Formats: sequence, C-alpha cells, structure tokens
Amino acid sequence: MTKKIAIIGASGYTGAELIRLIASHPGMEVAALAANSKAGQSMASVFPFLRHLDLPDLVIWEQIDFARIDLCFCALPHKTSQEVISQLPAEMKIVDLSADFRLRDPADYKNWYGNDHAAVEMQQEAVYGLTEFYRDRIAGARLVAGTGCNAATGQYSLRPLIQAGVIGLDDIILDMKCAVSGAGRSLKENLLHAELSEGYNAYAVGGQHRHLGEFDQEFSALAGRPVRVQFTPHLIPANRGILSTGYVSGDAKAVHETMLRAYADEPFIEVLPFGETPSTHHVRGSNFVHLGVTGDRIEGRAIVVAALDNLCKGSSGQAVQNANLMLGLPETQGLMAAPLFP
Repeated sequence: MTKKIAIIGASGYTGAELIRLIASHPGMEVAALAANSKAGQSMASVFPFLRHLDLPDLVIWEQIDFARIDLCFCALPHKTSQEVISQLPAEMKIVDLSADFRLRDPADYKNWYGNDHAAVEMQQEAVYGLTEFYRDRIAGARLVAGTGCNAATGQYSLRPLIQAGVIGLDDIILDMKCAVSGAGRSLKENLLHAELSEGYNAYAVGGQHRHLGEFDQEFSALAGRPVRVQFTPHLIPANRGILSTGYVSGDAKAVHETMLRAYADEPFIEVLPFGETPSTHHVRGSNFVHLGVTGDRIEGRAIVVAALDNLCKGSSGQAVQNANLMLGLPETQGLMAAPLFP
C-alpha cells in the first residue's frame, strides 16, 4: 500500500527536492504540503518545474490532518523545526532535515547554534541519519535527524578510515567546495549573481562552521577519544554539489583498500579505481557518492576526494533513503535514477 507523506517546509530547495524524488517513488505519495509563508498557493506557482504533478496546495502546517499521514518530512530551518516537531502527534514518524536533532548533547547544540534546545527529550530519542552507518537503528526509529550536507560528505570520506585505524587522527584536513543551494532559498546579499559569480570564497574559516559539531561528535565516538579535524568550506558559483578533498596521514593503498571493503555492498557509494578522483558533474541530481583515493608526493600521505549532490544525497535523497527504512520499504526504492549529465 502506498505510504502517505507530508512535507513541512515544502517551499524551500530541500522541500522541492523531496517532491521531485517522491514523484517517481512507487511506494510513496505526497498527501500534504505545508509552507506557512506561502500558504494558499499552488506548488506550480512556487516551483513551476513541478507544474506537471498533481499536488495538494500549500497550507499552514497546523491544517494538516496527520491521522492520515504515515511519515512527515520536516524541511524547516533549525530552531523552527524543533518547535514544530515537538507539537506533532507523538506516534508520527518524522525525518527532520534541519540541524535541530543531529547533536546528542544539548550543550553542544547551544554551543554551535546559539540557543537552548526546546525539545531535549526528543533530541535524545533522535537517530542520526547517516544511513550507511546507522541503518539498523533508523529502521526502528520514530525520529531521524538528517545530517548536514558537508558533514555527510566528510564522513563518507573518513569514517571507515578512522574506524579501521589506517590514518592519523591529529592532522586531518578537509577542504570543501560547496554549491550555493546549500545556503537555502532565502534572499542573501552575498548570494546575488553579481556578488557570487566569477569567483569563490572561503567562509566560516578557522573552525566556525556548525557542521564541525557533527564531525566532533561522530569521529570522536568512532575513535574512542577526541578527534578534531581542520575544515574549511568554500562557496562556489554552482547550483548543486559538494567536492571534498581530505588530506590524511597513512598509506594511500591501505586507505583505498579500506574504502573498497567498507563500501563493497553499499548501493549508493562508488569507490573509484586507485588514483582516480570524482567530479560533482558525475553525481548531479542523484543519490550517489563517488569517492577517490590517491597518494601524495610526500610519503605516508593520502588524499581522499568525495563528491555528492548536496540537495539529494546530502539532504533530501538521504531523507527518502531513511524514510524507506522507517516505512519498511526497500532502501533504494525511488532513488536509483542515474545522475544528470552534462
């Protein structure tokens, strides 16, 4: 039986991406769409590229009849998300795409996001949504916290290596190039075409990026001791995609072999032949991750390059993958479409 889906925050990029994916999903149907700022409008007026679909009009979230909903995606900004989710029915299955339930420690949340968590009990209940590493817990969860798109990219690069002990833990560097859609749909001066095009810039330099909280939490838990990586994101004039270049100490061939073993059975993760590196062009619009490993001219150093689509595998595709598990559907259902190229 087709599962009825609600999306709160449907007028943003991740909300639209959820609709795009569910439109061809044989096990899900969009039954309700909410976006308080655009309530009363049709999705065709908000996103003309979805005009061909028969979709419900946007409403405020309080108007949704959750008794007929099997799972709700919440694609709201952090802080707003926890306020809304805490008011949803207690039995409702929820996949949250915001940052509100990613960090397990309320003090960490306050440190990185600047406010006290308003739903601490739910924060403890939430399962971290990096599917390939938490799928057993996700399958039985009521609330799943989607990862940050940068956090997901870096973890696909490094988790197997930290777990296997094949790299040093005190000199990890992550350099990421991030497309502009990762900043959301709201108007920002620095994202205007004239401000952004024909160049790119580093931001959140020196350990200010909030996704570092996820790196600290996840990598330290894997290693059994504190792990702090250096991470600098860069905003590039592209609509979709993240390319992460990781610099680590360790034998490059051992790093590559570890990646091959770790991801051998993962349907969405492709480890390239040794010495090859990926491009964001090769994963655009898809739920796939491409990983490449190469050596460096400096002996004992390796370079790990990862590419994914920030709106799909980094957010909405990951959310659908998790929802499949939560609803007892095949994990890959609705997500195997090939990337768009060129």
